Amino acid sequence: MTDLEKIIQIAKGDRLLFKSLYDEYHNRCYNSALSILQNISEAEEIVQDVFVEVHQSAKNFKGNASINTWIYRITVNKSLDQLRYRKRKKRSAFFVNLFLDDNTPRVQPPDFNHPGVVLENKENAQLLFKAIDRLPDQQKSAFVLSQMEDLPQKEIAEIMQLSQKAVESLIQRAKVNLRKELEKYYPNRRK
Repeated sequence: MTDLEKIIQIAKGDRLLFKSLYDEYHNRCYNSALSILQNISEAEEIVQDVFVEVHQSAKNFKGNASINTWIYRITVNKSLDQLRYRKRKKRSAFFVNLFLDDNTPRVQPPDFNHPGVVLENKENAQLLFKAIDRLPDQQKSAFVLSQMEDLPQKEIAEIMQLSQKAVESLIQRAKVNLRKELEKYYPNRRK
């Protein structure tokens, strides 16, 4: 069955096929969202939102991209929307904090611990994820899809709706920015 035929059947209400699609893609979707958002509960929410959208948008699927690309695109877009929402909340909280007295404790975000990281690598992973979190959104998405999801640049370009050259540039800039950021913690390492 082709991707288009699967989605047509899902649009017609085939629950077993939809469950099969969910079973096949939910872990990839979760890992991508988790790597971008660095927040377990937000990543879980994104997975739910992605599959609600897949179900609701199935009737509009044209088959121009593979199901894999389509689901990754939805995941990345929803994750980036969540990051933008989070930044708006942060700006709002900053504005409110301007008017609080100096004795009010400020809330610091918790350190992110990716559940897939082995215990002895947790400290290094925390530094890496902090550095990834500081990347601009497009660089973060391209880097995560390339280095963590191990997707080819051609597919990343389709997911992000960019040219392959643009994706290659984003990944290279992300690596340069990560290297600069991590040099603060490892100043004696060679480039």
